[in-house]
Amino acid sequence: MSDDETFRDFVTRQWEPLSRTAYLLTRDRALAEDLVQSALEKTHRHWRRVDAPEVYTRRVMINTAISWRRRRRWTEVPLLPTDEGGQSDPYGQADNRQVLLRALRSLPPRTQAILVLRYFEDRSEAEIAQVLGCSAGSVKSQASRGIARLRELLRQEGAGNTSTSLLGGLA
Repeated sequence: MSDDETFRDFVTRQWEPLSRTAYLLTRDRALAEDLVQSALEKTHRHWRRVDAPEVYTRRVMINTAISWRRRRRWTEVPLLPTDEGGQSDPYGQADNRQVLLRALRSLPPRTQAILVLRYFEDRSEAEIAQVLGCSAGSVKSQASRGIARLRELLRQEGAGNTSTSLLGGLA
């Protein structure tokens, strides 16, 4: 199989999981697609040298998302209808999801990445450490601090009674 064929196969298999991660990192479907395409473009440039394409592509995606966020920090403030808080969705689960995403959005980018990879993608500490280029202990401590901060933010947002259910499967 040629390099182009193996890359095409990789993209076909990984598009959905990468898109899901990108959405959780960017909270915007269009930006998520741009992020995945940008990461895949960078991966394709180095395809012959990449030993673990999934890990490499996720690392590129996370680094690119952080870079985009730094660049946009002072010039763009996304205002989505769901950010206004005055609108309520008749389905409690959707409301809870928005509360959780808002709280997640306020965390530092690296902590967001760790929580997304750990709890939304169900990756192990070792896999996350490999993706982010840090130790497993660092992943554990940042995840623990991130969960504590999420609980605090949910309490502040008035979701105190529901914070346990919002964090459901999160440690």
